[in-house]
Amino acid sequence: MGSTADPGPIDISVLYDQDNHISSAIWDGQERGVLRCHEHSSMLEQWKLTAKQIELVEKAGFGYFRTIPTISLDNSLISALVERWRRETNTFHLPVGEMTITLEDVALLLGLPIDGKPVMGVTRTPGKVCENLLGKVPEDLNGGMVKLTWLKECFSKCPEDAPVEEIEHHTRAYLLYLVGCTIFSTTTGNKVSVMYLPLFEKFDEAGKFAWGAAALAFLYRALGNASLKSQSTISGSLTLLQCWSYYRLNVGNPKFNDEPNDGCFPFALRWKGRASGPRSNSNIVSYRKALDSLQPSDVKWLPYKDLDSSSSVGDIKESLILRASKTVLICFDKAERHLPDRCLRQFGVLQPVPMDVPRWERKIRALDQGSDLSKETELQLRGKNQAELREWLERRLRIVQVEEVVDEIKYMEWYERITRKFVGRPESLESEFQRIVAAMREIADIADSFPADRMDSRDRKSLDDIKNAAHKSLMDLVGDSKKGRRKIATKRKREDDPTIKDDY
Repeated sequence: MGSTADPGPIDISVLYDQDNHISSAIWDGQERGVLRCHEHSSMLEQWKLTAKQIELVEKAGFGYFRTIPTISLDNSLISALVERWRRETNTFHLPVGEMTITLEDVALLLGLPIDGKPVMGVTRTPGKVCENLLGKVPEDLNGGMVKLTWLKECFSKCPEDAPVEEIEHHTRAYLLYLVGCTIFSTTTGNKVSVMYLPLFEKFDEAGKFAWGAAALAFLYRALGNASLKSQSTISGSLTLLQCWSYYRLNVGNPKFNDEPNDGCFPFALRWKGRASGPRSNSNIVSYRKALDSLQPSDVKWLPYKDLDSSSSVGDIKESLILRASKTVLICFDKAERHLPDRCLRQFGVLQPVPMDVPRWERKIRALDQGSDLSKETELQLRGKNQAELREWLERRLRIVQVEEVVDEIKYMEWYERITRKFVGRPESLESEFQRIVAAMREIADIADSFPADRMDSRDRKSLDDIKNAAHKSLMDLVGDSKKGRRKIATKRKREDDPTIKDDY
């Protein structure tokens, strides 16, 4: 495959925004490098919750989620995945077909509720909200954003004998900090919007919201923005994105120091304690090549099938039917389409050619911050967003129906025409040969640099074996290259002079 291969799409009816996508810039030689990844969860462990606080956090729907530790992010892997994300379909376009992060992934990886009321509300005056629900107001409450450091400094340690109101203040601050540094993290830095705080006013009511659906809407939006060539940062639940890749793709997966935590729930805990373990040294170009050449054997379509979740997800299992709901995910002013009909192999069924995706209004109308609104005005606001809300309210009626007869060959023929086949330009054989030779020389040089006089006889023999193998491989490569060049030269001469015969 030469470097002039057409990366697609041939038919631009689906990926109509290709000119603005990062893959266009990369193909033209304009590398943006690794994205700056914003997830600020490293200080979460400094919060010390009392038993009463933990009880309130569980009521609010974050009991499982709070147990997930900080997972070391692989920024290069995340950046390479973003290069494959398409905001036109809210899916990754991979050589094997489309894949996406579904509501099932959110529920099982993060343990967040994916069913319930949409995460939205009317934004009131930030200062009053903080005063009423936290008991104090930060001095620099700019743009309705509060610093995560202020929340930690003021509320990370709740006295054991604190009165009920103070316990609730500390717990709301923790929940705001928790969502602000994870599922709703932003590229603005160490801040979180106060607009989420009123949803934690009553902890029982907070537990009725579909936090997982909101987290996925937020991540979809973040992926879509980061996939544009004009962007250089990404936020949202990058832990979800990375763990999704670990479970489903054989690309950049970490090596375990000990046995995987397969018995834990949520399933993101499988990587608990991996931050100190060996990390992949792959750079973004290596990951890009791996994704460009992804084979069906590199994909786990049903990664959760054999994992034991029976003891942990009784309250979540009933909602997993929503993984196949073709609906709208809502997070305040963000409305993003959940399109499982494009990724049915993730549910164990064959993939037909999906229906066209209508271009949708990604922004829900919202009233200005700082407005104190009556219940009547709030109902009017919801009326303006009737179409998006109706789809979410009808989510159980929008479960994708599986076709009885499916021709996946027809699907792949269609997909080849509408997708972007490559992100990086395919490497020529000559470039690949030079890269392999350089790597073998580096191995040989490293082996030569070891002080053999300080080794015992067994280690010295092992080192000699490595040196001999490296040098032999290098000589074989160079010899094969020369022989190949002679073949080509002889073939060209024979074409010019038919009397010349092969000498091998």
